Amino acid sequence: MASDSGATSGPGGAVALQVLDAAAVRRWSRVCAEALGRARAEIDALNVFPVPDGDTGTNLHLTMLSAAEALDDLPEDAGTEVTWRTLAHGALLGARGNSGVILSQALRGMAEVLRRAEGGGKDLRDGLVRASEMARSAVARPVEGTVLSVLTAVAGAVQNTSGELAEVAARAASAARTALIRTTGQLDVLARNGVVDAGAAGLTVIVESLAAVITRSYADRYDVPRPAAKVVPAEKDAGPGYEVMYLLEAGDTAVEALRRELDALGDSLVVVGGEGLWNVHVHVDDAGAAVEAGMRAGRPYRVKIVYLGAPARTHRRAGTGRGVVAVAAGAEIAALFESAGAVAVRRTPGSAPTLAAVLDAVHAAGTEVAVLPNDDGAYAVATAAAEIAREEGTAVAVLPTKATVQGLSALAVHDPLRRFDDDVVAMTGAAVHTRHGHIWIADREAMTSAGLCRSGDVVGVIEGDVALIGSAVEDVAMEIASRMLSGSSELITLIAGSGPGPTLAETVRTHLTTHRPDLEVTVYTGGQGGYPLLIGVE
Repeated sequence: MASDSGATSGPGGAVALQVLDAAAVRRWSRVCAEALGRARAEIDALNVFPVPDGDTGTNLHLTMLSAAEALDDLPEDAGTEVTWRTLAHGALLGARGNSGVILSQALRGMAEVLRRAEGGGKDLRDGLVRASEMARSAVARPVEGTVLSVLTAVAGAVQNTSGELAEVAARAASAARTALIRTTGQLDVLARNGVVDAGAAGLTVIVESLAAVITRSYADRYDVPRPAAKVVPAEKDAGPGYEVMYLLEAGDTAVEALRRELDALGDSLVVVGGEGLWNVHVHVDDAGAAVEAGMRAGRPYRVKIVYLGAPARTHRRAGTGRGVVAVAAGAEIAALFESAGAVAVRRTPGSAPTLAAVLDAVHAAGTEVAVLPNDDGAYAVATAAAEIAREEGTAVAVLPTKATVQGLSALAVHDPLRRFDDDVVAMTGAAVHTRHGHIWIADREAMTSAGLCRSGDVVGVIEGDVALIGSAVEDVAMEIASRMLSGSSELITLIAGSGPGPTLAETVRTHLTTHRPDLEVTVYTGGQGGYPLLIGVE
């Protein structure tokens, strides 16, 4: 419960807070999430801008719920600074849709001020002004008659007040409600339908919830203006066809370049966050280009792509039934996967495949498709392709294969006669129970988990970690293969690379069959450059 220290009388004689402390922030987050949950359907019904997808209320509710649940994980005695930081971070991670992403940035603006302040009237005033500034700066092309207009009105109403906390909150709530009603006349699409802006309606509920917590004047429901008539959105023009969202780990400079690139690709661009973690939202025709731009900027993850037209879009495809797509580092490894029945997507070692190539392969593979990325760098691209294909009506599962040998293990147990979900489970189990390693000839000096390696050294890697550095490629390869084995190991797969690869694979096979005659050893020619030997153990 919020602290009563220094409380004053609010509306109807209720005891109002003078300080927005950590307990009050927790209470606000929960009251706000619950209020948005009750108003969700009514807000969804108002949704005609920027696209009539009927999910703004849902997105705002889920964003605020993510923030509230993040606070639930804090200890009861958590201080104000960590509480505000956690609230903003939770909203950033859970932000949904255009309005949810903008809301997360507004909360970040409030947190930036209030986490270091006492939480009095002046501090709330400054926090609301900063929320408006940061939200507007995050939107590439601000439009009036939206959630931004309500934030601007709230900031304008409080910026010159020197009142106590309850007065600032009451002014903010009143200004939000007035600005909400005004949105109808600020956008043609709202006026045509006789509605207020959906995002602005949700933001008004949020501000009124804040005032309710501070003044202790709670309401069962907050009024959401109903449409004047049945909403009939304007016929969709030839605008962007996809909504693309992802979290991104990247530096400030890279994000500025990303903003420019995405702004040229589409509209409704919002990029929020900071300190290395960002939430990206944009509407584009080329969803792959938007994801690939994120990959150039840093590491995108939690990629979500939604088709903005009909609920399901059917793509003309060559394949039917069950299929598997495998990403392969080179022509010979691609041939290995193809010989086992997969549709292979070739990539250059050290780089990811294009999203278009993976998507084309999914289309060719069938209507139920398992995708084997076989590399950490290819996983984000595979996930994005899967999102697009699902919107088009294809059932797609991206398996957690991190190496070629794991992909081959998964493909070995693929059974198109099983139920798709059961097949995915079996393939995933085979992949994760396959240990993977490789031999690498260092081309530069680097500090590793096994010590310093210099150009020309032979490096043995197990499960992504450097386990051994040596000078003789045969010795390192035999030692790494031996370390990967256990008493229960039954099968070891060796994939020979270019150069010394075939001779090296034969040397390791002879060593293994001599010392572990119980093992089944399989050797393939992969022809991959840079890695003389890939090793898998099942």
